[in-house]
Amino acid sequence: MGAQAFRVARDFLVTHRTDYATAYRDFRWPVMAEFNWALDWFDGVLAAEMPDAPALKIVGTGAAERSYGELSQASNRVANGLRAMGVKRGDRILLMLGNVAPLWEIMLAAMKLGAVVVPATTLLTADDLAERVGRARVKFVIAAVGDVGKLGAVGVPRITVGGPAEGCTDYATLLEAPSAFAPDGVTRADDPMLLYFTSGTTSRPKLVLHSHASYPVGSLSTMYWLGLQTGDVHLNISSPGWAKHAWSCVFTPWNAGACVFIANQPRFEPVSLLDAIAANKVTTLCAPPTVWRMFIQQDLTKWSMALREVCGAGEPLNPEVIEQVQKAWGLTIRDGYGQTETTAQIGNPPGQLVKPGSMGRALPGYAITLLDVDDHEAEEGEVSILLSARPAGLMRGYQNEAGGIDPVTGLAYRTGDIASRDADGYLTYVGRADDVFKASDYRISPFELESVLIEHPSVAEAAVVPAPDAMRLAVPKAYISLVSGANGSPEVALSIFQHLKARLSPYKRIRRIEFADLPKTISGKIRRVELRKAEETRGERSADEYREDDFPELKG
Repeated sequence: MGAQAFRVARDFLVTHRTDYATAYRDFRWPVMAEFNWALDWFDGVLAAEMPDAPALKIVGTGAAERSYGELSQASNRVANGLRAMGVKRGDRILLMLGNVAPLWEIMLAAMKLGAVVVPATTLLTADDLAERVGRARVKFVIAAVGDVGKLGAVGVPRITVGGPAEGCTDYATLLEAPSAFAPDGVTRADDPMLLYFTSGTTSRPKLVLHSHASYPVGSLSTMYWLGLQTGDVHLNISSPGWAKHAWSCVFTPWNAGACVFIANQPRFEPVSLLDAIAANKVTTLCAPPTVWRMFIQQDLTKWSMALREVCGAGEPLNPEVIEQVQKAWGLTIRDGYGQTETTAQIGNPPGQLVKPGSMGRALPGYAITLLDVDDHEAEEGEVSILLSARPAGLMRGYQNEAGGIDPVTGLAYRTGDIASRDADGYLTYVGRADDVFKASDYRISPFELESVLIEHPSVAEAAVVPAPDAMRLAVPKAYISLVSGANGSPEVALSIFQHLKARLSPYKRIRRIEFADLPKTISGKIRRVELRKAEETRGERSADEYREDDFPELKG
């Protein structure tokens, strides 16, 4: 029953992929008491009905190709091998791998067993790993053999991928187990399946618990936003360990019956990646703004693409980037919004008007409102999900320090992000609630100013924070990372100030800039909180800071 209800909901969204009004009005999340996506959907439908269809293709380091049938069989073997090691339903497995085929085999195997995967980025240090194993109450760790040096302080059984290591089980031995798998019981739809650490942009990472329904079923909203169809070749540029990887490298493409495409590179290089996208006839592409900004520094007209859909997520996308891709490829990048705690909540689905700078409208299955501090609806407020129509894609809750789960209760789940809404229901990102500030009693959105900054040809990335000022209380200050070949000279600073003066009202203008490397989380998101704290505690003007007042040309 679970797979059939899921299929009906999925097919409805596919049928109405460009009819947003109908999809949003009439879509209903499937109601299922029991559901195991790996067994009921991946094995029971995809592998059964299209066993030879391509499910995974990796080029570059770790090159591999797998059909749906092959992945079904391999994950059965891994599940049996893990069971023989003592992995039981509910046990937590920390998974720290790059984009290699075993990652997908293990994800499916763990779901089949009812084990809980704790995804981890390969950028973690030994201390990070030890802390996460403890906080998440991990019982097994799976990592690449090259990272075995980080596992010394991990006091649980360890499995290495890519070869044997002393004191560890070689992953290859798991694949020697039988290919016929039988579950030890039923999986309830609300059983735990994934435990994520958030990126920690403003505080210590939280632990987010998802169920066998929340990400697999909840990803139907993501599938609708991305516009995926059966047979697509889908590239999502994201690192394992983060929620967006599960969104768009696991559940969403396989919900649609598409092929997950991965182009591994020793170091990110836009030209070779664009070559791979063209050569492998990728049809759908989702990339974070940082990647899109690097793409548009190339002459995109040199590549003949099979692309039908292009999307952006992770942080808001600036209108300048959208315009340049549109000119080169005739495709409009469609922005979307979600969190580790949810699947895609807001987006610009295929066939809909894209308003530059807007992240779109609420996606099917999500009842989105904007709330002020008193829980009143507002035209600008905190993006919130009404719990009276609780979406399948919302987490079960945060794990507390005692190991229990604090459920999401009350009127709404508040995201912590501020947005404004226009008359057509389109939402525009303003900033994190913690990032928006006042200067001369005017409310300042860092994102709005950063969008103007990166239109300057020398600016690669920027972060705007308040800098204390005796007269105005605070003034906007920008920390700027420059494009390759640019330098932080007074001439470049003046050019940037002139660019801002021509495009911003006086009350919004950035009054100070500093060229610097931007502090980021290990997931690549800018930690503005560190920059704010640096400004608050700075006693004297930074030696690397430029101010409007330094340039007589800017007066008047």
